[in-house]
Amino acid sequence: MWKEESNKLKKTFQFKDFSEAFGFMTRVALAAEKMDHHPTWTNTWNTVSIELSTHDAGNVVTARDHALAKAIDQLA
Repeated sequence: MWKEESNKLKKTFQFKDFSEAFGFMTRVALAAEKMDHHPTWTNTWNTVSIELSTHDAGNVVTARDHALAKAIDQLA
């Protein structure tokens, strides 16, 4: 479940290992590029943490963030 906190949508995903986490990040990167909306994220071994906000709107959560969050959930 995405959590809205401090003007960001946040979610952490866990995978079996680094390879699965990195594969997920690659799929997200391709989707984000198509949407021209890019996440702030970190990866530590099997864990990927993502934060979404719209910089052009003053770093707040917008419909673009919710659309990307939905796309990301479909890739997990």
